[in-house]
Amino acid sequence: MPAMKSESSDLAEISLGSETVFDGRLLHVRRDRVRLPDGAESTREYIVHPGAVVVIPVFDNGDLLLERQHRYPLHRDFIELPAGKIDPGEDDLTCARRELEEETGYTASEWREATTIYPCIGYSDERLAFYLARGLQNGRHGRDPDEFLEIFRLPFAEAMQWVRDGRICETKTVIGLFWLEKVMQQGW
Repeated sequence: MPAMKSESSDLAEISLGSETVFDGRLLHVRRDRVRLPDGAESTREYIVHPGAVVVIPVFDNGDLLLERQHRYPLHRDFIELPAGKIDPGEDDLTCARRELEEETGYTASEWREATTIYPCIGYSDERLAFYLARGLQNGRHGRDPDEFLEIFRLPFAEAMQWVRDGRICETKTVIGLFWLEKVMQQGW
């Protein structure tokens, strides 16, 4: 199999112009005119996202700290890892620390960068930076006024069963739990 080419490969599309289609509180939609590798022109529509962090909080006994939150676009509750968007100028770890405490009231004494993924490359520039948090200590949350969620502890084995039976089906949480499983089993 040939090696992957760099970002400056012969597959690159060159921006010829860009316009804002929608400018919301969280999401911004752009429409760009591009020159394709063969010289033709086309358009690309995509969502500009500030990026987010995902925290994998693990208690000393291996239990996880999870959230149950209603997600309006699908009109249902989801079980999720704590997560939140990165503020302008904020580094990923600072955001992870802030989001864990704001949403759950917990702080962590040990942090480990896990991975960064790009969940929607066909229509968004969103990136998710994952962090493992250990040494959890309970405190007081600082949720936003429009943020309602329930936090709870769940043994890791039970969380993985919830992934298998579909009770946990939200992408970033499934990825985070699979990553943690690899760390626990193979010493990543």
